[in-house]
Amino acid sequence: MVWFSQLPNIPVYHNSEMVGRYYEEFVINRKTGESNLTHMYLQEGIDFILNQAKAHQPFFLYWAADATHAPVYASKRFLGKSQRGRYGDAVMELDDSVGQILAFLESLGISNNTFVFFTSDNGAAVMSGPDESGSNGPFLCGKETTFEGGMREPAIAWWPGQIPAGVVNDQLGSVMDLFTTSLALAGLVAPDDRVIDGLDLRPALFNLSIIERPIFYYRGNEMMAVRMGLYKAHYWTWSNSWEEFNQGINFCPGEEVPGVTTHIQKEHTMQPLIFHLGRDPGEKYPISVLTEEYQTVLKLISPVVEQHKSTLVPSVPQLNMCDLAVMNWAPPGCEKLGKCLKPPKPNPWKCEWPH
Repeated sequence: MVWFSQLPNIPVYHNSEMVGRYYEEFVINRKTGESNLTHMYLQEGIDFILNQAKAHQPFFLYWAADATHAPVYASKRFLGKSQRGRYGDAVMELDDSVGQILAFLESLGISNNTFVFFTSDNGAAVMSGPDESGSNGPFLCGKETTFEGGMREPAIAWWPGQIPAGVVNDQLGSVMDLFTTSLALAGLVAPDDRVIDGLDLRPALFNLSIIERPIFYYRGNEMMAVRMGLYKAHYWTWSNSWEEFNQGINFCPGEEVPGVTTHIQKEHTMQPLIFHLGRDPGEKYPISVLTEEYQTVLKLISPVVEQHKSTLVPSVPQLNMCDLAVMNWAPPGCEKLGKCLKPPKPNPWKCEWPH
């Protein structure tokens, strides 16, 4: 077993050079949850936008605050201000920061020419304890699962004068779509020398139309589930291992559903579990296999899954081998700070992922 104390602390970069490490130059008080990191990220984003605007240059800003990811933190101005504890405080500061970015775009007079998309990379973690866990509302489980609580994320598109305000579209989307959509908005075409999984979402964003498409839910190399419209079929189920669960790590606290939130990788490929997410967003009541609805949906989804699998090209998994020597011991810029650490000799081993 590798203990955290044996690993290099997390580096913080400015452009391509390390400018310090978490808890050291960039302090996060693990006891109180106080840290100015979100404010620092905000100021960097504002400065970047201002510099590009002054130079009359287009820009792409990926602003990814991590305050709601353990360790959860907020600056002093927000600590203790929410009714949701430290996690709520972090969300309040995140909300305030996004508001400041939007207001700054408007103050510069470039909001009508700037596309903003707000989303997350996964559902909230629900296994991190009362201070550091989010909530996924009615959706089942959380981060690291392929249930709705792990995969469904908020999505808000903002472009004054271009995207209608105050409306909701039921378009199924993926973060991968942002690549293709961003290229299209910039008048560029996605490369054609490789398979691009993302779709151009402009019809949904500007015309409120719906692009019919499946969404595939993966965990590692395994296709766990597929969603089409309001129906979702699970071909495999798994929350987390009995080993982790018995150590008190629960990806579905208070939400165990017999036969669904399994602690082994349970196969359902011959008879997938199918849910209607409109009637049952919490994935608690599988549609009976004896019903006409089940058979109709299965006939619709099965050829889509087969066609998808037929297009997959096997490759070497990138996360199968671990090696402590490749971690951030001596990132670029560490010499100027006197923060370079001596890495161990390379000693790769096959990784084990209990979840």
